[in-house]
Amino acid sequence: MIAGLSLFAAGLLVPFALDGEAAVETGGDGTAIAIVSVVSIAGGYVLLYVLWRYVFSEKAKLKRREPPDRGG
Repeated sequence: MIAGLSLFAAGLLVPFALDGEAAVETGGDGTAIAIVSVVSIAGGYVLLYVLWRYVFSEKAKLKRREPPDRGG
């Protein structure tokens, strides 16, 4: 499980590390840069979802025995 998660995280970090500079095309239409951008944005949304799911959700707070937030 942890090995798979590490591999998944490494796959997400590569596009972030590229920052679009390594995907330079000479005379192209910028397809590689667009792909790096889309993967980076999608990875960011996945990261936000995972953060919310395992840190800020009501279920996670109950698991840590914290009082749930009461809106109002």
